[in-house]
Amino acid sequence: MNGSATSDLYRDITDFARTTPTWVQHLAELWTEAGLLVFGLLFVTVWWSSRRSGTRAVALAVLAPLATAIAYVTSELSKSVLREERPCRAVAGAGTPLVPCPPVGDWSFPSNHSTIAGAAAIALVIARPRLAFLTVPMALLMAFSRVFVGVHYPHDVAVGLVLGAVVVTLVMLTAARPVGLLVATMRTSRSSLSLWLAGPGGPPAAPVRPAHAAAAPVRTDLGDSPTMTIRTPRG
Repeated sequence: MNGSATSDLYRDITDFARTTPTWVQHLAELWTEAGLLVFGLLFVTVWWSSRRSGTRAVALAVLAPLATAIAYVTSELSKSVLREERPCRAVAGAGTPLVPCPPVGDWSFPSNHSTIAGAAAIALVIARPRLAFLTVPMALLMAFSRVFVGVHYPHDVAVGLVLGAVVVTLVMLTAARPVGLLVATMRTSRSSLSLWLAGPGGPPAAPVRPAHAAAAPVRTDLGDSPTMTIRTPRG
């Protein structure tokens, strides 16, 4: 894919990056890689906290990193076919990037980092919806940082985000049921490793007594008056 359509925007962003304070540049350099580690920690946290939940919750937590890995492989295969040169070499008049330009053969489109970020963000949202406020901004910042440091075109990261989100959504929604059945089977296994991975599940639900449950009669004698019977619910 020709990057000329967003070359001007690439130059504008990278020119702006070089005018920012040094600490901002270092933070962008750090986040472009450290964000992957943060997503990894979130995967582990969501899986661990889901172990006492239902089988579907565990299945989605286990599928989140696996689906993200599939999205990454899809991105890598696409890069090997499309073979777009990095903008830090291809864009005329572009300044020096904040990080070393990747070697020749490490293609630009789509962005692997952005694909992983988009995939991880949506996978975690599917597994734990309330994390959206955290994971979506994280993914957007990671994608932007790849342009900011000078190693990707804007369209590289935009397509990467969408690709990652689409792949994980398809994988997780398709595989949730069979993986859930596997988790249920693992919970009945005698293997301590299987039980540890699948988790014990939540406590059994208390039985619900029907509203029309029979009432037990209670006799109350009031002196010489006729016997009065009062019916009170059992239990």
